[in-house]
Amino acid sequence: MIESEPLPETGQPVGLKVDATPAQRPGPVTLQGRHGRVERLQAGHAADLWPLVKDHDTIWTYMSAYGPFKDAAEFAAWVASRPPLDDPYSYAIIDKNDRCVGIATLMEIRPAMRAIEVGHIVYSPALQKTPLGTEAQYLLARYAFETLGYRRYEWKCNALNVPSRRAALRYGFKFEGILRQQMIAKGRNRDTAMFSMLDGEWPARKAAFERWLAPENFNADGGQKLSLGAINGVSV
Repeated sequence: MIESEPLPETGQPVGLKVDATPAQRPGPVTLQGRHGRVERLQAGHAADLWPLVKDHDTIWTYMSAYGPFKDAAEFAAWVASRPPLDDPYSYAIIDKNDRCVGIATLMEIRPAMRAIEVGHIVYSPALQKTPLGTEAQYLLARYAFETLGYRRYEWKCNALNVPSRRAALRYGFKFEGILRQQMIAKGRNRDTAMFSMLDGEWPARKAAFERWLAPENFNADGGQKLSLGAINGVSV
């Protein structure tokens, strides 16, 4: 159901009025969590991350324009090319040992529309399926909604990337559809799966993240008692 109201001049249905104040652009913040932190990506993060991603070519299969990398020098050059960019705006994901274990970006930044996307996500095997991997997504979403003032938070991925689609649903994004032939990625057709989370949905999604991340949701061996998908009411 699309919410609407009649336009006074004509009586035609139009969208509800919203605060049109532009959102802020992402900045070089440090977002601290219980399991680690998210901070502005720097060229030096490549030294930590390369040993964790080399020989794991499947990380890069669905990236639209880069990877896999042949050696540490090529990877370091790519990482160094990211911080100067305003969009995507890149963040490093740092574990409790001050080691960079992944990268995520805020991108497709449209302050006037108060819409932004989280993407270009590089999770090393050391980050995959860990509380920090989920916490990093929580920290970035909270920053986008509560600090920067966005009303739409997007997740897009190759429609064939089943793990990414499952992750989006697990985090609480809603599937909106398939953008057919949306890109040519590394010389191949890419249909894109589109997901979103809205500011009005964020309080419930935030509560779900925090319930899952709470220490009491984990056994002594670190296993989860209740999955985030179950908390969000989805089967993934």
